[in-house]
Amino acid sequence: MEQRSEKYLTLGRKVFETEIEALQSLSHELGENFATAVEWCIETLTQRNKLILTGVGKSGNVCRKIAATLTSTGSVCVLMDSVDAMHGDLGIVNDGDLVFVFSYSGESGELINLLPALKRFSIKIVAVTGNTQSSLAQHSDLVLSVKVHREACPFNLAPTSSSTAMMVMGDALAMTILQARGFTRKDYAKFHPSGAIGRSLLLKVKEIMRTAERHPILLEDCTVKEGILKMTEAKAGSLTIVDDAGKLAGIFSDGDLRRYMAKDEKILDRTLKSVMTRNPIVVREEALAAEALRIFNEKNIDDLIVVNDLNEPKGLVDSQDLPKIKMM
Repeated sequence: MEQRSEKYLTLGRKVFETEIEALQSLSHELGENFATAVEWCIETLTQRNKLILTGVGKSGNVCRKIAATLTSTGSVCVLMDSVDAMHGDLGIVNDGDLVFVFSYSGESGELINLLPALKRFSIKIVAVTGNTQSSLAQHSDLVLSVKVHREACPFNLAPTSSSTAMMVMGDALAMTILQARGFTRKDYAKFHPSGAIGRSLLLKVKEIMRTAERHPILLEDCTVKEGILKMTEAKAGSLTIVDDAGKLAGIFSDGDLRRYMAKDEKILDRTLKSVMTRNPIVVREEALAAEALRIFNEKNIDDLIVVNDLNEPKGLVDSQDLPKIKMM
């Protein structure tokens, strides 16, 4: 059994190695045609036209993913079925659109038959193919080569390295267009409002912070014992401490309590002022929740006090609450 497992691992790693090698070779060969394709995409989208992707078989499946990536990153893109296109779906196409045709061989009959119909429109066609001398390449306005030296298939037949190369070429286009057009994290969130990505990018700190009785606050002259009772009532792991003017003075956590109890038998009678951590890390209530998450990760803390412009505590973000709103 152990020998068989090792054999399977060796075969699996060989696939990884073959496809990585193919991508590295493709990256080195990326040239001016790629830059031109990006410029054409930006020009098309700026003129409020759209990108159209089409392919057949495995290439068609790759097109579906790339179209989804482009659309979700602000590039208006539609997937056109190469067969249905000849039976009415050419209605998708408008003058000024940019059509990407994916075919590794460049000789797929369904796509070659589609080209004359596409050329009736005032559009540009970009071939994404492994054969730059193919019929598809010769009848296109621009060619993006995704040629690989070998498939990961042991028979060098099943689309593996080639389909991966197409996928990465599409991702490269999408990500380059995204940055060239100044697409931002907030823009991305607009297209992902219901998922975890949207929540983390759109939520503000004030929408997730604990307030009122769930946010324990005491004056700095109160005792540690009073602080513990306050934290217990709020079911919180820390206490926000303020001065007489209501300004943030410090923070005291249950971790602090354990550390002091190990060396100070009279800790419960001491004032909060004498044991609190001064100048704690804070966040503004208008900040994005993603900012709070970043602070938790970078500073390795469990609680984050929320303050307003006057440095008055307005709430508390507990790291334990983040999984509940699917931010961690």
